[in-house]
Amino acid sequence: MSEQYEGPIPKRRRRKKLRKGRVLVTLLLVGFVGTGLFSSYQYVAGKRAVSKNAIEPGDFEGDLLDPSESSVENYLLLGVDDDGSGKSRTDTMMVLSWDKQAHKMKLISFMRDIYADIPGYKSYKLNTAYYLGGVQSAKDTITGMFNLPIHHYAIVDFDNFETIADTAFPDGVEINVKKEMSEKIGVTLLPGVRNLNGKELLGYARFRADAEGDFGRVQRQQEVLAAVKKQAMSPGMIFRAPKIAGVFAQTVETDLSSKEELSRILSLLVKGGAEIEAMTVPVKGSYSFNNYQHAGSVIEVNLEKNQEAIRSFVSN
Repeated sequence: MSEQYEGPIPKRRRRKKLRKGRVLVTLLLVGFVGTGLFSSYQYVAGKRAVSKNAIEPGDFEGDLLDPSESSVENYLLLGVDDDGSGKSRTDTMMVLSWDKQAHKMKLISFMRDIYADIPGYKSYKLNTAYYLGGVQSAKDTITGMFNLPIHHYAIVDFDNFETIADTAFPDGVEINVKKEMSEKIGVTLLPGVRNLNGKELLGYARFRADAEGDFGRVQRQQEVLAAVKKQAMSPGMIFRAPKIAGVFAQTVETDLSSKEELSRILSLLVKGGAEIEAMTVPVKGSYSFNNYQHAGSVIEVNLEKNQEAIRSFVSN
């Protein structure tokens, strides 16, 4: 009688337990890749939405950061009327001092008619410095006159300002228009709290056909920047940041790379909750009006008073 042997008893397969950690990592990875693809798509879409600007700022060498205040960077912000030739005068001249550690932003506006000592040239109005020697000349003039270091710059022509505003704020920017404005700005603005589109916002910032003249215009430019900064803190802005950076890459001339631009935009949206404090140069009681045959009507300033005012404003 032959012996019978039983084969091996088959083992039950254990169902693998779903590990929460693995699921979480997978979801994070998918989210990270998806966010990256979305950001890349939006960035490219922003670049394709506008044509490259014709601004030719020339070479630029900024000041070195102060080791004792390495979190503070000063940005020279210039607005120009670009006629396509690359030779423009600056209608807007500001320096934004950003203390990223203390979350403080200080904005200094310079009147364009300041009688300025332009290195290598005769004295002219401050807005002529860029026309004569590009962004480096504008930077050296402001730094030399007011002892204000400048680390980076950004230049935009006014046509592209409209595109940037409409891309970043498709529903407009809220501004309290205090009087009717229409003369020489291409739009009619009525009094009241209104959401202004890019063209209207530019018109508001450039209006000067009233008794305040350039002083009133500089104040409105500061209002616009503060309103843009405030509205940029809205939750939906973080998703538009890559597209805005793409538009910036085409319309804003700067010494920052595209990656640095996006990084600073995101940093501003995430961390930059502080209000913008503003001042105008020259300060009250520190200037007089004069006229020169080669320069026209100018504002002559007391440099010591304005240097001290700037130093106190930025450091406090």
